[in-house]
Amino acid sequence: MTNVFDLPEATRELQSVARDFAREVLAPNALRWDEQRHFPVEEMREAAKLGMAALYVREESGGSGLTRLDAAVVFEALATGCPVVSAYLSIHNMVAWMIDRFGNDAQRAEWLPGLASMERVASYALTEPGSGSDAAALRTRAARDNEGYVLNGTKQFISGAGASDLYLTMVRTGGEGPSGVSALLIPKETEGLSFGANERKMGWNAQPTRQVIFENARVPATALLGEEGHGFRFAMAGLDGGRLNIAACSLGGAQSALDIALDYVKERKAFGKALADFQNTQFRLADMRIELEAARSLLWRAAAKLDAKEPDATAWCAMAKRFVTDTCSRIADEALQLLGGYGYLADYGIEKIVRDLRVHRILEGTNEIMRLIVARQMLGAR
Repeated sequence: MTNVFDLPEATRELQSVARDFAREVLAPNALRWDEQRHFPVEEMREAAKLGMAALYVREESGGSGLTRLDAAVVFEALATGCPVVSAYLSIHNMVAWMIDRFGNDAQRAEWLPGLASMERVASYALTEPGSGSDAAALRTRAARDNEGYVLNGTKQFISGAGASDLYLTMVRTGGEGPSGVSALLIPKETEGLSFGANERKMGWNAQPTRQVIFENARVPATALLGEEGHGFRFAMAGLDGGRLNIAACSLGGAQSALDIALDYVKERKAFGKALADFQNTQFRLADMRIELEAARSLLWRAAAKLDAKEPDATAWCAMAKRFVTDTCSRIADEALQLLGGYGYLADYGIEKIVRDLRVHRILEGTNEIMRLIVARQMLGAR
């Protein structure tokens, strides 16, 4: 009899494929990519051959047609090899899904084949220097004329910027507030589009992070995704899934850190016996495992709610993002502590995981904003 809490067999098979890819392709290179600030596009194209670049794009649009729960399982598995690469793949997937969900037939035909193969890679541009958590206050403006739109403004903290071929960009086409925001599909070769320097960051070094700058950048009217004024709604819909994905990346990173610590304490001796034989170590390991499983259960339930389009799905995605990213960041730090001084060395890989997971509590909406979303749902959106 199948346990009601078991993953479907097809999902377990996906998980196995993703774990194998993480172990064979990502993990052996993760430290080098971090040190060299290398963006591994070719390796991600190998993941795309396994269907991982358009996971929840419909099959008729060239995607894998999977569920959000499937995707969460895949991103967690990939993150055991490198949370940074898994996180970028989640962003790329989000853009592909938004084109499939909100675009027209011509836009799907133009972009989705290349995105599904990752011959073209995509970035999502919402955040600005003066509007992070207050995304509805964005200032990048797209002025309409007879030929299309002319853009002016700057986007901040854009993953993949400068390397990506497509920028799904939220711009202001109307008045103040959410109703004045629209979404545009902007190719890299657009005249008037440029990029800032690659930011020096605490972690996430295996993907570039730059400003995206528009100076009288012109795109045709056909670049508009959906209708004018609908961009903020599109952005929020994309972020529900994005929050699940980044939580999944935290799970994979924390699982990897726990696995490293577990192997270490079995071998390392102190005061005449293995660290694993000390009750204090055992209690710490048990707590890490318990918290990891609790986080995973919450994430899977939130993903199931999003798949079912339940009315409280947004709040559950926020709950999962807040709890999972906080918990997994703490687990990774505990794993580092178990290794003592060796945990602080790059060779063991845990310090990289700690650095990489820290930003997950900030992006896709800070964890403070996640609390606000949950509280508003509880109070009836007062």
